[in-house]
Amino acid sequence: MKREVMAASHKVAHAAYNRPSILKEIIYGIMAGLAAGFLWKMHHWNNQRRTKEFYDLLERGEISVVLKDE
Repeated sequence: MKREVMAASHKVAHAAYNRPSILKEIIYGIMAGLAAGFLWKMHHWNNQRRTKEFYDLLERGEISVVLKDE
């Protein structure tokens, strides 16, 4: 019984120490880069939208950047 447990634990330990696959690492890196790039692009799209809305409101005269004298 004890020998079977040792053999099973050896197989589990051996499976945990396989060397990493280079192709998997490259794919993971590309996917992480694309995800980060997409989030960065979404951030810039949001800033662009907000800037466009600001200048549209400014052009229509709904807002002003000049302080009113009281």
